[in-house]
Amino acid sequence: MTPTASSTASTTSSHAVFDDVVRSDSTLRRFLHGLPGVDQVGCEARAAGLATRSIKTTSKAYAIDLAIRMVDLTTLEGQDTHGKVRALASKAMRPDPADSTCPPTAAVCVYPDMVATAKQTLGDSGVNVAAVATAFPSGRASMDIKLADTRDAVEAGADEIDMVIDRGAFLSGRYLDVFQEIAQVREACARPDGTSAHLKVIFETGELQTYDNVRRASWLAMMAGGHFIKTSTGKVQPAATLPVTLIMLEAVRDFREQTGQMIGVKPAGGIKTTKDAIKYLVMVNEICGDDWLDPDWFRFGASTLLNDLLMQRTKMTTGRYSGPDYFTLD
Repeated sequence: MTPTASSTASTTSSHAVFDDVVRSDSTLRRFLHGLPGVDQVGCEARAAGLATRSIKTTSKAYAIDLAIRMVDLTTLEGQDTHGKVRALASKAMRPDPADSTCPPTAAVCVYPDMVATAKQTLGDSGVNVAAVATAFPSGRASMDIKLADTRDAVEAGADEIDMVIDRGAFLSGRYLDVFQEIAQVREACARPDGTSAHLKVIFETGELQTYDNVRRASWLAMMAGGHFIKTSTGKVQPAATLPVTLIMLEAVRDFREQTGQMIGVKPAGGIKTTKDAIKYLVMVNEICGDDWLDPDWFRFGASTLLNDLLMQRTKMTTGRYSGPDYFTLD
């Protein structure tokens, strides 16, 4: 991708401290390849160790409600209908119709053509609308199409944009192309009133091949202005894993130490049970601390996780399971 007059601003980092780093392909490559290498054995061992942590019953109740509030309730299928999106949005606002104390989810995540439907259904509920854009899930489209895709979703009312990076460019070492792409999509998230949709940058970690690449992609996306870094589209396996998420959490922690800015993390794909969700929350607390234990800074991209959280929540409040067919299917 060759920079044009319209993308001049995209060659400048969102943080002045990195301006020299992104002035050329060679300086950016030198920085990214100069990041500390990931000890694969140590990373996987630490993730496995954190996954064995147990929490007390009172903490579990809090963790379940927090996890519900962190869910981006997602439907990204070719067979999606406006009716399905309306039903999903209603569920996001009131996950358990029989229990008014159950918190809403963070967002509903849909394709751009479904944004208006989701937005109309959610109204002023406080549940955000996230739209996947930039030729999701492959990212194989021209830049003009990716930017138009983003602008259309924002114009339709999207509060958040989940973009996919060009993995081919990244794996070929064309880091500046990827940086500029993210920066331009960030600019396309701007609204006429001066506000902006939040940008989540999806790496598709299952295609990045190495943990070192996950760390490099994390820093690249943060320097380019992403508000969140996200593991996966959910369409490629492996999707979210504990070791990959650990590396991304270390990256946002280190980025705040260097810049003072917090960046969110969103594991997506394959997180299906309450036990899984709690493992991730323990890891967030251990790696980043309490500040990230908030839906503004940590999300779960999921379609089936919510029902398991609801079943476990009912078990804790009533002493009995409701069964998987008690809640709506997503």
